[in-house]
Amino acid sequence: MLTVLLVIHLLISIALVGIVLLQKSEGGGLGMGGGGGGGGGMGGFMTSRATANLLTRTTAILAAAFMISSLTLAILGNQGKVSRSILDTPAGTSAPATPTGTTDKAPAKPAGPTVPLAK
Repeated sequence: MLTVLLVIHLLISIALVGIVLLQKSEGGGLGMGGGGGGGGGMGGFMTSRATANLLTRTTAILAAAFMISSLTLAILGNQGKVSRSILDTPAGTSAPATPTGTTDKAPAKPAGPTVPLAK
């Protein structure tokens, strides 16, 4: 189930990138043109305004599908995992952290002679 949703999510994201790149930006971008009937772009198939409305609507639908699939994947991917947080344990149950192999006793005196520190 998770793999199928992941593949659908990837297809939606690729389609979303393609639709966004087809849109005409203010600077021209990769837009398809298609304004006049002078042989360029889409010609008389759809007017520029109809194309913009279709691409805008398609972008909105794909964006909503992308968000829904993202949330679904996040929820399904998190199922079955145990939440482990320090906030979940009561305050008095954990012992203070000490380095491995040490105790809270005073340090032991060295076995051999010691060299005094130079001042």
